[in-house]
Amino acid sequence: MPQGTTLPPQTPSHFDEGASPLEQPFNVDAERAVLGACMHKADVIDAVRPILGDDAFYRPAHETIWRALLAQRREDNPTDPIVLTELLQQQGDLQRVGGAAYVFELANAPYGTGSAEHHAEIVREKAELRRLVTSAVRTLQRAQEPGADPEAIRAEVEAEVRAERERALASGQGRLSRFARDGWSFVKETGADTEPLWGTREKTVWASGESLMIVGAPGVGKTTLAHQVVFARLGLQETVLEMPVAPSRRVLYLAMDRPKQIAKAMARRVFQTDEKILRERLVVWEGPLPATLDKEPDLLADLAAAHQADTIVIDSLKDAVSTMVDDSLAVAFHNARNRALRSGVEIMELHHQRKASADAPRGQRPSLDQVYGSTWYVSGAGSVLFVTGKAGDPAVTLHHLKTSTGEVGPLDVTHDHVRGTTIVDPTKDPAVLLRNAPGGLSARDLATILIGGGDPDRADIEKARRHLSRLVDSGLATKADGIAGGTGGGQQARYYPSARHLTAVG
Repeated sequence: MPQGTTLPPQTPSHFDEGASPLEQPFNVDAERAVLGACMHKADVIDAVRPILGDDAFYRPAHETIWRALLAQRREDNPTDPIVLTELLQQQGDLQRVGGAAYVFELANAPYGTGSAEHHAEIVREKAELRRLVTSAVRTLQRAQEPGADPEAIRAEVEAEVRAERERALASGQGRLSRFARDGWSFVKETGADTEPLWGTREKTVWASGESLMIVGAPGVGKTTLAHQVVFARLGLQETVLEMPVAPSRRVLYLAMDRPKQIAKAMARRVFQTDEKILRERLVVWEGPLPATLDKEPDLLADLAAAHQADTIVIDSLKDAVSTMVDDSLAVAFHNARNRALRSGVEIMELHHQRKASADAPRGQRPSLDQVYGSTWYVSGAGSVLFVTGKAGDPAVTLHHLKTSTGEVGPLDVTHDHVRGTTIVDPTKDPAVLLRNAPGGLSARDLATILIGGGDPDRADIEKARRHLSRLVDSGLATKADGIAGGTGGGQQARYYPSARHLTAVG
């Protein structure tokens, strides 16, 4: 049925205080989707109830079914169509709502439970618009009465609007209350202490509820790295760069930038035995989105809901927004990103760096201001990995420029362009370096090795010190405290491989 049209005479509206010259807003499909989702999963009722509020359904039959669902939920009873049909029959309402056939038709609506809250928002908004229409009709009728008093009518209208607003606020529905929660549940029940999606608690590359951005010039292997994480999320491998990756239910890959090349890159990792998993748990969107995310901030969350995905890969970021350099559009994209994250969708973004200037020192370590576009893109990201190297070169370096917990790397890694895999260069592993230095290492010594020679700065030395401290904490190293400086100079603390580390199989 076309949305926004008038229902047949046998399906009256709640608002029948008199003939209305205005069309009543409604969306029957959204109502059907909400009721069907509640029949499939009872706890969906808890999620949509505060959104809907009272008298939200346009069709009286839907309102009756909704109240039956609420009754079942209050008693902690099943809400499937069989049980619901029996309850409606006992209440004498079954034939009035369209019979058992209609109840089962609602249960078979082609929508998943993941989008129920979005559909409930539509139902609630239509209900609010109908109340406004009804109020407007009453105002029009009063204004046409003989001897109508403008001041009295204006006061009545203001009182109605104020009462409607207070009703919405008191019921806890709508935009001002939907995502508000008390402090204890925010700290303890929002999943802030969940395991990372990629990495460990001490060294997290991708944290749950925060986006991961992988940045680099063309040809340095951003896509190769991202595909390995995607395949690990699908359960086709357990680790990437020797770090664990948590499984995903379903991945939606937005292949907006050269989808044919993305397909070729993925093909290196795909075997005939993977067909079932890829058909069921990987969805690929080819080419441009129906709108840019800065113009439709709900589009990212809607795409995830439509495809029942709990992970979205944006490849690449420049294709998801109108322009990268406008701060206001970057903030709008961040809004879209946060709406999807709030819906429980995990996000990985592939992005480009700024073009290197001609006078940039060779081998210069990257910084966040080298990420292309407005600074608000990286400001809103939870973690940023920067890949440096020459285009097509198998040996590149990963820099963890923005961290969730401890910093990962820098890691010298090698891409296998035939197999689509990446391994860590063991010669830059702090644990290996320390084991091969029986005379020990200071933080400055390790920093010098990790940056490839030269004079490390204070930040480099501090990062090296953190690496060594973690080895001490894990029992793989011991620390000999240094001597404070004076007229004779000081001595830096040195770290030595522990007996356990020396005897470990390398």
